[in-house]
Amino acid sequence: MVSRVVSYRVNGRDIACLSGGDGVPLVLVHGSLCDYRYWHWQMPGLARYFHLLAPSLRHYYPDAWDGLSGDFTTQQHVDDLLALLEQLGEPVHLLGHSRGGNLCLRVALAAPERLRSLSLADPGGDFAAEVFRAAGLEVPVAPVERNRFREQALQLIRQGETEAGLELFVDTVSGAGVWRRSSKHFREMASANAMTLVGQVADHPEPLSLSALRGLHLPVLLLSGELSPEPFPRIVSALSAVLPDVRVSIIKGASHGMNATRPAAFNRALLEFLDAV
Repeated sequence: MVSRVVSYRVNGRDIACLSGGDGVPLVLVHGSLCDYRYWHWQMPGLARYFHLLAPSLRHYYPDAWDGLSGDFTTQQHVDDLLALLEQLGEPVHLLGHSRGGNLCLRVALAAPERLRSLSLADPGGDFAAEVFRAAGLEVPVAPVERNRFREQALQLIRQGETEAGLELFVDTVSGAGVWRRSSKHFREMASANAMTLVGQVADHPEPLSLSALRGLHLPVLLLSGELSPEPFPRIVSALSAVLPDVRVSIIKGASHGMNATRPAAFNRALLEFLDAV
């Protein structure tokens, strides 16, 4: 399978996408500190069945953002994804990881008619307290408090201690020691996107509500790493309780970066779901 980087004009900007394969579109959306290269492990296996399109969100690599403009927001990224999907000309399967999972969920809520299915791998982001209460779960720590580590990581990066800042961020999200065990490919990608934490720290999107989630009538797959730290398992449990049409797949032996560390199991779970919808 030969993949290539293509460009789409989206809301006045050129958005770089890794593309490969033919057939029904499967759009893959990365999370924090990542870009289209995050889906390197999915391209060979999945492009045999779908037209894969993995965009780099606004201000991520190959952009070299200085953190100064004010257009790095959840809503801007959602609007960009909606505009990209419109150009594809047919409904797509949509997959998002971590922050990208939250973005994809918001895309699905805004325009369900543009999707065939929705797959969310350890979705992050903000959810209203009522979502967890409806599932009988303890409400996590408030987002502002929970995300203090982002500010601490960014402070280290601004001080020139980029690796220390990235290590703090990645180990908080994925588990202690994950940064040091990460591949060179991943560490280089995260370093290239370090300044996007400026946008994340400043971004405070409206939490997703219980009524909105209960009104989403699309087939949804929730992929969860067996070893993923909180709040991801709790978010997956809450969403599995409140979404109308949902399946859950646990990737054994994997933490948050499940598609990279267990690509065969991840791809197999995704393909089984897509084959059934």
